[in-house]
Parts: sequence; C-alpha cells; structure tokens
Amino acid sequence: MTEEIRKTLRDSAAMRWTALLLLALAMFCAYIFVDILSPIKDLMLTQRGWDSTAFGTMQGSETFLNVFVFFLIFAGIILDKMGVRFTAVLSGAVMLFGALIKYYAVSESFIGSSMEAWFTAHLNYIPGFDELGVSPFYEGMPASAKVAAIGFMIFGCGTEMGGITVSRGIVKWFKGREMALAMGSEMALARLGVATCMIFSPFFAKLGGSIDVSRSVAFGVVLLCIALIMIIVYFFMDKKLDSQTHEEEEKDDPFKISDLGKILSSQGFWLVSLLCVLYYSAIFPFQKYAVNMLQCNLTFTAVPEDSFWASSSVTIVQYVIMIIVAAGAFASNFQKDKVRRVLFTVASVVALVVYCYMGYMRQSAESIFAVFPLLAVGITPILGNYVDHKGKAATMLVLGSLLLIFCHLTFAFILPQFKGSELGGVVVAYVTILVLGASFSLVPAALWPSVPKLVEPKIIGSAYALIFWIQNIGLWLFPLLIGKVLDKTNPNVTDPTQLNYTWPLVMLAMLGVAAFFIGLYLKVIDKRKGIGLEEPNIK
Repeated sequence: MTEEIRKTLRDSAAMRWTALLLLALAMFCAYIFVDILSPIKDLMLTQRGWDSTAFGTMQGSETFLNVFVFFLIFAGIILDKMGVRFTAVLSGAVMLFGALIKYYAVSESFIGSSMEAWFTAHLNYIPGFDELGVSPFYEGMPASAKVAAIGFMIFGCGTEMGGITVSRGIVKWFKGREMALAMGSEMALARLGVATCMIFSPFFAKLGGSIDVSRSVAFGVVLLCIALIMIIVYFFMDKKLDSQTHEEEEKDDPFKISDLGKILSSQGFWLVSLLCVLYYSAIFPFQKYAVNMLQCNLTFTAVPEDSFWASSSVTIVQYVIMIIVAAGAFASNFQKDKVRRVLFTVASVVALVVYCYMGYMRQSAESIFAVFPLLAVGITPILGNYVDHKGKAATMLVLGSLLLIFCHLTFAFILPQFKGSELGGVVVAYVTILVLGASFSLVPAALWPSVPKLVEPKIIGSAYALIFWIQNIGLWLFPLLIGKVLDKTNPNVTDPTQLNYTWPLVMLAMLGVAAFFIGLYLKVIDKRKGIGLEEPNIK
C-alpha cells in the first residue's frame, strides 16, 4: 500500500509518454509554421511581389534575434531561472504572437493600409546593421515582407526557447528510463511537420479555386493555438509531478562567461560546431526553396479539375498514407519478433510506393518534396542504435557529407537533364530527396551525442548553447544568400517556375565539401588524441 502511495506520474508509462506527446506535438506544430511559406514561394511572388531576395531575407529573419541580439543565450538563462513550466508556456505564447504578426503581414487587410505605407517608407536603412551587411531589411523590400520578417523574428525566439525547453522536459520525465527513445520519438514526430507543411500549405492557399496565401499562414496560426493549449495541459501535469515528488525543478548549471574559455579552447568543439553549421545550412535553407526548385526543374502537366487527383480529398488520402509510411518505418525498429518487424517494414515500403505514385499523379512539386523526412523517420533509430553499440560517429559524419554533395549536385546538374521527361525527372527527384533525408538523419545520430565527449560534463549545457548559436548564424545567412544568388543569376526572369537553381545548389554542395574535409580532419584528431568519437556510447 505504501508503494502505491509513493508512485508518481513519472512512474506511469502512460503518463510520461502522454507528457512527451504533448511536448512533441507542440513542436510538431511549430516546425510546420517554420516552413509554412516554403511550398508557395511562387505564389508569394505573384500575389505579394516578393522576389527571391525578399523571400530569402524574410526566411532568414527567423534566427536574426537569436544570432545578433543573443536571445538564444537569454532563453537558456530564462529556462535556468524560471524552470520548464514557465518557459514552455512563454515559448508557446511568443511563437503565437510572432505568427499573428506574420499572418497580418500577408493578409488582404495589410494591402493598402496605413501600416503598409509606413513600412514602405521606413526601415530601409538600419544604422550599424547595414554597414555590417546583416540588416534584416533593405531599401525596396516589400512592406509585407518587412512586417512578416518582424513576426518571424519573434516566432524564431519562441521556437528556439521551446526547443531547449522540450529537451529539459524530456530529461525530467524520462531520466533513468527510456530517455534516448523518447528524444528520438520527439525528433521523428517533429520531422513529420516538414511533410505536413509541404502537403497542406498549398492546399489551403488554393482552397476553393481562389488563391489566398494568408490561408496557409492562418492554418499555421491555428496549429500554434493548439500547441499552446497542449503546453498548458503539460504545465498542469508537470506541476502535479512536482507536488508528488516534493522536488524543485531540476536546473542545469547556468551559462557562465567563464565557461567560454574552456569551451573555445577545445579544437574538437570547433570542428563539431563547424560541421553542425555546415550541415544544417545545407539542409534547412534548402527546404525553403526546394519546392520552387522542383517546379523549375520538373515538367508538370495540369491535372483535369474534375479528376480525383485535383480534388481536395486526395490531399487527405495522401497524408494518411504518409502517416502509415512513417509509423510503420518507425515502429519496425522496436519489434522484437522478426515476423512483425518484417510486416511493419513491408507495409511501410508498400505505403511509400503508393505515396510516391500519388505524388506523381498529382503533378505537384510540394507533394513530391514532402517525401523528404519519411526515410529519416525510419532510419534515425537504426543509426542511433548503431552509434550507441558500435560507434563510428565521425565516420558517419563523413558519409553524411558525401551524401549532401551527391544530392545537391544531382539537383544542380542531373535533374535538369530530365526536364521534358515527366516520369524520369520525378523518379530522380524522389530518389535524391529520400537520400538527402537519410543523410540528415546522421546529424542527430552521430553529431549531437559526440559533444559530451569533447567538453567537461559541467559545461555541456554551455557548449550546446554555443553550438546552437553558431548554427543559427548559418540558418540566418544562407536563406538570404540563396535568394540573392537566384536574383543575380536570373536577371529579368519574371516567371517563378523558370528560375535556374544551378549556382545556389552548387553553393550548398560546397558546404558539403567543406563538411567532408572537416569530418576527415576530425577523424584524424580523434585518433591522435583518443577523444573516443569512433567508440560506442554504450560500453
């Protein structure tokens, strides 16, 4: 009887996985909003006058405050001082506030308003930032893009705050239990947000036969409202847990300036940080342009409006099939019975083939790119388990870099050769996108678990904060650079589906080349100094 009384919510598998589900779904909604305009870049040009430079500047603004105002560091301090519950609710509220500003910026209400006139005449020159070449605005930037950038900056602060808070929350609920599985599951669900965005953003923008880009953003805003509700429910669950354990919220050592010297003096830390920024800069900014890149390099035939493939119901069906692919691939990793494991795998593969067929029949670039995270969801647990038991983290990072180079060069030089071949181009696109998604799985499986081997345990939190800050520099810079390169290399091109993406893709491939050589050097340093990156995590 006494043992029953001492049991807490954390001791119940159902309750702790419910807590994880609440946090994971909240981040799932956040990741959908991150790329909510990516699948409709062409519509932003025709409907709001955003050229590639304006689009890239707005997309890069998400991380501007985190990088140049150091909000990422402040978010860690808030988390340390105020705890998981307060910071989780704050992050949800900040994300929603920023999203509402972005919605207003792209809505019909903004067009012709006094707000539009003011932003057209102002924020064309920001002292200091313009001189450094890092201003989030520029003269001639559409007013709607400026206001959307402001909203996206605020949203980005909430997203980063939410990311580190979710990690702390998982540690609190799963410490001593299935923590690795919990973190992997949260990450897998978040990845599905990318596919969800690619499928539903164009769906809402074109709903009813009339184009309204604000509907896509409104869809994201509604999801963020749901996310905030989930966070509030988690707030009360977490509070109940603390009342049962009579413990104060666990706090990591706060970020200290004195820690910088220890971290920055580590050669291994710098190599891993550079790998991180190169890797993520070649993936996340690309996602924001990928759909438009496919529109420019594939040949699509208009689907008859009265056919099933042009109906709204096909979007729902394809999304359900996508969930089957992801769920089957993910679940197969945790089946002890061989027969059940094979059945889950076969079901997932069959569903993937059906999904790809539907994407081809829909003649939709966004539907094709939505396949990007599906293979990653299935193999992330496999790769993580391999690193845990077999090691070879540095080798896997080198392999990931090679895959990055292969994929971006394929998009740049091989895919355009299939323009005019409907089936051939789509097959090349599908295979390359799936391989790129697989390479992305190597980062969480190999890179993040390597950090604790490079720095002292008491400064791991500070090290991660610095890595995230360095990573955000790339996530701010490269969406902007891609947009500028597109405009420079496509003068006088007014059709958003006729852009030449060769040079932006070559630039991203060069990031993979740099990551490859840094990975090789990291292997040399690891062997020379015995850091243990090639050794298994579980011994």
